[in-house]
Amino acid sequence: MDPHLSTLPERVLVALCRTAIGLAFLVLIAVVLMQVTTRTLGLYSPVWTEEMARYLLLYMTAFGIGLSLMTGDLVNVDLVQEMMPESVSWWMRLVSAIATALLGAVMIYPAWRFTQIGTFQMSPTLRWPMSFVHASVFVLALTLLLFGLLRVVAMITGKSDGRPELSEDLG
Repeated sequence: MDPHLSTLPERVLVALCRTAIGLAFLVLIAVVLMQVTTRTLGLYSPVWTEEMARYLLLYMTAFGIGLSLMTGDLVNVDLVQEMMPESVSWWMRLVSAIATALLGAVMIYPAWRFTQIGTFQMSPTLRWPMSFVHASVFVLALTLLLFGLLRVVAMITGKSDGRPELSEDLG
């Protein structure tokens, strides 16, 4: 486990997100492999595979956005803040982390409403309630909020300077 992950809630959240991404990716590989194999061999290609692949990509993004924020893989334009003195740069990173958490918080209620609307609709080929698909937006907002808050708390308590944790080991 990453040495930067000091609190139990942070370790659990990271483990949950990594596991969800891994499972979604594993299913995505199987679905795409099924589609490619059946098309290559001239067999019947299930029509639901393309739809499922899209939904899996949505969930991979939803569970991965917080991890990307943590590791610096999310877009981070830090040219200006790195030119500033460290004290100013720290405040800029704190404001950025607070803004990120607020964005996630603001998105939660509309994402929940969007998820509820999906209960009245079905996906075209899988025939799943669209609330399952729409819930990926809710998961994205929630993970963005939680990882943003974790960064804010870590900065305020002095456990982090707010810079991304560029860890090569993601396991």
